[in-house]
Parts: sequence; structure tokens; C-alpha cells
Amino acid sequence: MKFRFVLLLIAFAAIMMTGCTYGGAFVSTHQTSVELSEANYQIALTDVKGEADAGYVFGASFSAGVFTETIALFRVQGSGMLYQEALSDLWENIEKQYGSIEGKKLALTNVRYDSDCLNLLVFTKAKVIVRADVIEFKE
Repeated sequence: MKFRFVLLLIAFAAIMMTGCTYGGAFVSTHQTSVELSEANYQIALTDVKGEADAGYVFGASFSAGVFTETIALFRVQGSGMLYQEALSDLWENIEKQYGSIEGKKLALTNVRYDSDCLNLLVFTKAKVIVRADVIEFKE
């Protein structure tokens, strides 16, 4: 009986180690300097949001600041590229509200990252939300 339990525990551990893992963090290294005494920009939009999520079976998700991690056996929802999808969704929402962005000198400012994790017994879901203000530089 004890041998079966140990064997089952080893099999479960082996399956968990071969499952899905997702870890993501977004750290921007691009900076733009704006001279506030000059009127060379305008605020185009405020508090625009983009989000993405992914669901997994037999795992757990956790987050700390701009870092989100999931360890699971199977992904059943989403692609797992949460930060990329959230930023793409953010730019799509900017175009919906502002119009075409082609050829415009836009920059994101006051970028904020939020995350949400849902952990149930057999299902876990990680969600990333990116919020930003958009400024447009004048010629």
C-alpha cells in the first residue's frame, strides 16, 4: 500500500515537471524626454487599457508586481503570451478610441501593470492588465 502511494507520488511529480510553465515580466528600457516648458506634445488619451489571460489545468499561478508565473500541466485557454497580448490589445484599443495611429508620433506614458490570478483545485487562470496614457508629439 505504501509502495503504491510512493509510486503514484513519483508519477504525479514527473507529470507536473513535464507540463506547461509560463513566466513573464515586462521591463521597459526605452525612455523619452519631454521638455515640459515647451508645448511640443499633447495628451491624446488617458487610462487606456489592454488585457490578456490564459487558463491552465492542474497548476498554480502567482504574481508579484510586473512578474507573473504559472506552473501547470495543460494550457486550456489563451496563448500564454500575456504581456505581448496585453500590449497588442492596448494598441488596438488606442486605435478604436483615437483613430489610425499610422504615421503619428505617439508614446505611452504612466504605464501601469496589474495582474490577477485565480487558483482553484484543478484550474488556474492568470490575467495581465496594462494601462497607459498616450501622448502625441507635435512637429
